[in-house]
Amino acid sequence: MELNRPDLSRIDPDVREYIQALETRLEKLEARQRWQASSQETADTALLEPSEPPTTINVITATAGGIAKRTPRHLYSRQRRGGMGVFDIETLQDEPPTVLAIADETQDLLLITDLARAFRLPVSAIDGKDVRSRGESITGRFSFSPDENLVAMLPDQAEGYVALLSQTGHVRLLRHHVFGEYMKPGTTLYDVKTMGKLASACRTPGDGDLFLATRQGKAIRFSEKILPPQGGLGIRLADGDLAVAITAVYPGDGVFLLGADGRGTIRLMEGFSANKSAGGSGKIAMNSDHLVAAAEVETTDDIFIISELSKMIRFQAEEVPPKEGVVQGVICMSLRSDQTSALAISKRLAAL
Repeated sequence: MELNRPDLSRIDPDVREYIQALETRLEKLEARQRWQASSQETADTALLEPSEPPTTINVITATAGGIAKRTPRHLYSRQRRGGMGVFDIETLQDEPPTVLAIADETQDLLLITDLARAFRLPVSAIDGKDVRSRGESITGRFSFSPDENLVAMLPDQAEGYVALLSQTGHVRLLRHHVFGEYMKPGTTLYDVKTMGKLASACRTPGDGDLFLATRQGKAIRFSEKILPPQGGLGIRLADGDLAVAITAVYPGDGVFLLGADGRGTIRLMEGFSANKSAGGSGKIAMNSDHLVAAAEVETTDDIFIISELSKMIRFQAEEVPPKEGVVQGVICMSLRSDQTSALAISKRLAAL
């Protein structure tokens, strides 16, 4: 029913003033509601609007138990650093996502477990899903042990090496041909009883340095050429510490370090000198009680971070201030009763 404002000139002035005050307050309330609705519509549009043209490059999300999905990268909109992200893979509460990878749908993935065993899997064999979707098992086709967990997913490359870091700080390098298309599924990469369970793995060209980081925020950098063929101790750990990340670097590179609290920093190698030998105790790379991951990054890259509650954020690396010294880091992902669990670096310019 349409209401018409009656003539208020004959009523008591105090009553008329009161009615006019109520009308003014109502107008302000309606204006605020219109603004909020408009802002939400804009936010929803921005969230759904792709940050890049359609691409065959996929973001692969997986749990330690091998529940995984792949989603085209362009469906993840870029946000500002410090946002809360969007819900990604749907998993059981006791099986959070722990592994992220970026790969083209035409590539194969190298799956490496904590028991230092390797398997090959085409990216196209993983179910393609929307951003927020339920994952499917990718390990059922392989002979995983009951206590075996997925640690790393690396896109296949016909060059360079794969660097392996154990939880005890040991490192081994293996040439790319070991992981070729004729590799036997479940190939053992090193003796776990001697070196410890796998913590991290990365690709390396073979002529640079390796950067190793621990949960307590310590790190060491040394030339990969000094490692013996059978591998050896890369970093000496303090009591209660564990090695968590390995990445290949050159002297002018930067490494993105991520804490469980969502803080991160880019540590420039110009301010982190290389050791002449492996096996040292390392030095503090970032002030963090719980470092989760580390990866070489360039300012043109995009950083993907996922949390234990399956929240995913994508932002540009240039938003993180690079530092030569030790810092606590800046907020990269806002968390509520949650913590980060994995990261992946997307080489943006090379793929757009």
